Parts: sequence; C-alpha cells; structure tokens
Amino acid sequence: MLDTLNLVNDTDINKEPDLPVPSIDEQKKIVAELKRLEEAGELTPELLEAYMTGKKKPE
Repeated sequence: MLDTLNLVNDTDINKEPDLPVPSIDEQKKIVAELKRLEEAGELTPELLEAYMTGKKKPE
C-alpha cells in the first residue's frame, strides 16, 4: 500500500534546484517590496516568480 502513496519519484526531485532560505530580514524586505508592487498595480506573475526563486532581490 505504501508504494501507491509515492507521489514524487527521485527524478522529479532532482529537477528542482535547492534554493537557499533568505534570512528573516531579507524575507521581510521581499514581503514589503511585493506589497508595494501589488499596491502600485505593478506586481506581475513574472516578478513574483523572480522574487520567489531568488532571481530578483529587493534593492
């Protein structure tokens, strides 16, 4: 029964790179920047993805 619960195989796990977890201060800056962008109507799916994957960081 447990083999049927295996939803992720090893090759799926290897496709995703490990991302470092930002410090709590960096996380707060990211949240503030995302809120600012959302309030200004400038938050796009591409920007959100960039911040969530670490490709873009708040200035």
